Amino acid sequence: MKPLQIDAQGSWRRTHYSTEIGPEMDKQEVTVFGWVEEIRDLGGIRFIVLRDKGGIVQVTIPRNIANDAVVAKADSLQKQYVIGVRGVVKKMEKAPHNAEIIPKEIKILNTVQHPLSLDPTGRTPADIDVRLNSRILDLRRPECRAIFQIQHIVNREIRKFLSNLGFLEVQTPKIILSATEGGAALFPIAYFEREAFLAQSPQLYKEGLVSDFEKVYEIAPFFRAEESHTTRHISEFISVDIEEAFVDAKDVMRLLEEMLLHVFRIVKNECKDELKTLNHHLPDLKLPIPKYTYDQIVNELKERGVKIPWGEDIPTPAFRTLGEIHPNFYFITDWPTKSKPFYIKPCNNAPKLCEAFDLMYSWIEVASGGTRIHDKKTIIKRLRKQGLDPKLFEYHLKTFDYGMPPHAGWGLGLARLLMVITGKENIREVVLFPRDRFRLTP
Repeated sequence: MKPLQIDAQGSWRRTHYSTEIGPEMDKQEVTVFGWVEEIRDLGGIRFIVLRDKGGIVQVTIPRNIANDAVVAKADSLQKQYVIGVRGVVKKMEKAPHNAEIIPKEIKILNTVQHPLSLDPTGRTPADIDVRLNSRILDLRRPECRAIFQIQHIVNREIRKFLSNLGFLEVQTPKIILSATEGGAALFPIAYFEREAFLAQSPQLYKEGLVSDFEKVYEIAPFFRAEESHTTRHISEFISVDIEEAFVDAKDVMRLLEEMLLHVFRIVKNECKDELKTLNHHLPDLKLPIPKYTYDQIVNELKERGVKIPWGEDIPTPAFRTLGEIHPNFYFITDWPTKSKPFYIKPCNNAPKLCEAFDLMYSWIEVASGGTRIHDKKTIIKRLRKQGLDPKLFEYHLKTFDYGMPPHAGWGLGLARLLMVITGKENIREVVLFPRDRFRLTP
């Protein structure tokens, strides 16, 4: 069999995306590019469904009208071939967007190796590991594409919301000398002749930066060597972090819920098609988001037969019970001081409690934050109480000598927020190329 000839794109350039093709363009000449999604041959007529980044468009080849070159190209097409089509738009009620393209010329720009490792239309189910092993193909599924189109809107609106409020976007180092928050969940790396670590969070840097810019935010990847292999843990994640001077926990909680309300409104208005593809409705979000103290939560759990020793963190099984009680968004506030990082400010009148909060959705923690300590003596005392050597935090402690203002902030897990927005129960669904304890490819 004669090998298929691959055409050069040459001077061809796209004039329209699939979603721009409509009946009002009847008899207009267009050039489109994309991938062959479906082929239907009815003998005297062949239909090609072409997919591009916007969606699909129907290319129709009537054999008694099309020229021989077009018919020959159409006959040689297979699914997922990369093609260009130059032709004339024709009104057609039964076609997507009520219009089709009658081609004058088809270019085959590349082929694929069949059989494919999975069905990129999604009609043939595959488990998450099979899909992730062929992630580029998997991302051609309409459901996958919808998730990351929503993510784009979410990122855009977070930046817009914070920037409009005067927050400055910053980028902090991802290679650090010592732990940001203490603990062992660090990835060591070889850094020339020394050992360094991948950053867990931008916490200490953003605290220092509020003494210069007052209001800062960062959307960036961070790394935690999580032993947990669950549907909500990954090792490399995108964190949305803010820090603001001259405010406290209550102020930044209000900022967080107002930002979420803004994002939800935009997603609801702009991502109707994507949410329909995902068969998911956004949760109702009304302000203010309910707030419960740690003590209230512990008592609620106790009434359900789940006992948490006071001062201890809340384990996952207990959070699942909480999710049954509180199925939507809620804050947990006034945590025991010993359960939170050293930089969280203890309450003035009750130092065993601190000005910390977690934003929960059902049983999943979406964000956490609080008022920070801005007094050097207090933070050194807290470091020692948590068994951390102040010498390892020398550079951070120096910033307290330069005039550290009262300040507060939070960090939000972007992927966990996307789980809420898209209705996905596995965090790997909402990360392009997830990294966890067992996955380092592709």
